[in-house]
Amino acid sequence: MSTATQSLAAARIESLLDPNSFVEIGAAVQARSTNFNLTEKKAPSDGVITGYGVIDSKLVYVYSQDASVLKGTVGEMHAKKITRLYDLALKTGAPVIGLIDSAGMRLEEATDALEAFGEIYLKSVTASGVIPQITGIFGNCGGGMAFIPGLTDFTFIEEEKGRMFVNAPNTLDGNHVSKCDTASASFQSAENGLIDGVGSADDIFAKIRALVSLLPSNCEDADAFAECTDDLNRVVEDMDACAGDTALALSRIADDQDFFETKACFGKDIVTGFLRLNGSTVGAVANRSVLYNEEGETACDFGGKISAKGADKAASFVKFCDAFGIPVLTLTNAAGFEATVCSEKRIAGAVARMISAFAEATVPKVNVILEKAYGNAYVAMNSKAIGCDTVFAWEGAEIGMMDANMAAKIMYADEAASVQAQKAAEYKELQSGAESAAARGYVDTVIAPADTRKYVIGAFEMLFTKRQDRPDKKHGTV
Repeated sequence: MSTATQSLAAARIESLLDPNSFVEIGAAVQARSTNFNLTEKKAPSDGVITGYGVIDSKLVYVYSQDASVLKGTVGEMHAKKITRLYDLALKTGAPVIGLIDSAGMRLEEATDALEAFGEIYLKSVTASGVIPQITGIFGNCGGGMAFIPGLTDFTFIEEEKGRMFVNAPNTLDGNHVSKCDTASASFQSAENGLIDGVGSADDIFAKIRALVSLLPSNCEDADAFAECTDDLNRVVEDMDACAGDTALALSRIADDQDFFETKACFGKDIVTGFLRLNGSTVGAVANRSVLYNEEGETACDFGGKISAKGADKAASFVKFCDAFGIPVLTLTNAAGFEATVCSEKRIAGAVARMISAFAEATVPKVNVILEKAYGNAYVAMNSKAIGCDTVFAWEGAEIGMMDANMAAKIMYADEAASVQAQKAAEYKELQSGAESAAARGYVDTVIAPADTRKYVIGAFEMLFTKRQDRPDKKHGTV
């Protein structure tokens, strides 16, 4: 290991953790294989630095792969260092953070290397839902290593050098890296649903630090809390203007207007992420109708439709929140489902998984209906029918089968336009208004948009001691 590259692997850890807090474990470990003259190759620490330290005074375990040592490939002892780190993390209840830069399996160790991968997979699956697992990709994450982001909870990738692939781009029929670089950060973040953030190395370190501070250390701890200095009753005057891009709406109601978005490049019609409300971490899922660019112009118009990607994104996020006892807030503004041939291949299964995630979650669940909540898209978005605890609706929100004008045109197809307009107004008042839904008990309170923050905080405070049992079973199948 060269001094320069050794310092690069170690520097990633030093840049991530609080100053002078890292303690290395297993520094003297060496590769054991004697095949293919492997003993003649220097392999300090077998290509991975492992140990523990703190982030904002919270204990974390970290491993950082070194591409200068046998290209960062995974062999028997390399894997043992990682799995032993997991053992410690599970015993102490602290997150595991992996900093990836690896060419994949070590060919010189053959079946030993395959067994090594399996041991890492098993530990990651065992830890799932017990401790948070975070991955940062700074170089190659290829072959068997590409499954690690799928097994962990959150993944960030370096925008220039980060590459994630099961099969390299040039090995795909009809493709070439110059045509479509399927291993690139931009492709993976938009298509595979595993990437939570893209940026420079410093950006990734900052995102991981921020995420660790927001999350509990394990599934039994309630340490995802910070002192709140923001006004709990703060009125958000421009809240109704944020109904289209709900990432803005969530930032407006959050403590100190700080919202941490996850998977921003994937399934953009759904927003997921974390915010604090009265100091407590809350997970948020929201429909996005419009996405604005930096100039404030409309970059994408989703028409209030839920896509298969968005539904899958929401489902996995809600399952994470439920596993770690993080309350869930939803902002509903849904007019239906994406209607394309491509979407039709996946939409039924994806929405079913989202419904299952909301329905099975036993954490406190609060829903705010913003403008439109039509048909089964409304039902699927954490409605009271599938188990939401408290539902608010903005004044003027429409809740029902479909838009009132469309309903009137269908029911009074042979009538004049003036009659259809009159019937649409009646339909809206009687069947699709927020007050109508409240009268039936589907909405608990109709609120002014500007008061959203105080009502949501109050609801979560009321639900703080919520306890809910589920039927005794091994696990669901959705």
